[in-house]
Amino acid sequence: MIELPVLVLNQSYEPLNICRVRRAMVLLYQNKAEMLENGSGFIHSANREFSVPSVIRLASMIRRPHRMVRKITRLEIFRRDQFTCQYCGRQIRQLTLDHVLPRYRNGQHTWENVVSACVPCNRRKAGRTPAEAGMRLICQPTRPHDDGLFHIAAHYPHPRSEWQKYLPS
Repeated sequence: MIELPVLVLNQSYEPLNICRVRRAMVLLYQNKAEMLENGSGFIHSANREFSVPSVIRLASMIRRPHRMVRKITRLEIFRRDQFTCQYCGRQIRQLTLDHVLPRYRNGQHTWENVVSACVPCNRRKAGRTPAEAGMRLICQPTRPHDDGLFHIAAHYPHPRSEWQKYLPS
């Protein structure tokens, strides 16, 4: 129960983060946040019962710089490629990163050179280019559009229904 996700909003109702119920309860107890939506169930202590939060709003405004460039990480590459192998088209969770132009041939670790690949396709391609390996990319890799909006982590592909009214559409 304490490992459930909780949406954290800024004082201006802007989505900031997703934390666990345990962290949300600490923020509520310290009066650093208020509960906007109840989750599912209750947490019981020796003499009290607490509602499990689903959405909380911080009591003070948190200033965060707007990132100009989205960082290139495994998770962001998988999200850009929609958890799909870019060689065979299988949608699986166990993906690897593949450099279209291998790094030992001066291929850079950039958005335009890194794709998601399943393990069999990555082994088949090995240290060659797709043309040399006789493989075709489903889509050419590109830099994702950074819309500046809140992105729910890939661990939560289906956000909770209570979150919908607080998230950008």
